[in-house]
Amino acid sequence: MANDYDATARNVGVDAIATVGLRWAAHTGDPGGANSATNEVAGGSPAYARKAVAWNTASGGEATQNGDVVLDIPAGTTVTYLSLWNAAGTVRYLKKSVTAEAFGSQGTYTVKGTTSKLDLNDA
Repeated sequence: MANDYDATARNVGVDAIATVGLRWAAHTGDPGGANSATNEVAGGSPAYARKAVAWNTASGGEATQNGDVVLDIPAGTTVTYLSLWNAAGTVRYLKKSVTAEAFGSQGTYTVKGTTSKLDLNDA
């Protein structure tokens, strides 16, 4: 039997993830299994680093990102995955494949606040 959580339960779940999923990371390939950071971007000037994210309160089973998050990406890098981590960088909460974006020179990858969301809805 499938679970059919109501909106209140989905909101509680999303808000719980939002309180701990506090850093975006970029990857050049699949980050791997649980808590793995395989293929994470490195290097550049300014140097690549995971960046902080804040989330709006959940509604309808989803929470939208509160503003854009900009990651510094070094030349010669192609971003194909993002991952969401706790502040300590020890627990990964999700990984997501993204449309590949190649950087011939130093640049930035923007995780858009208008389109990024945590979602626990079935669809």
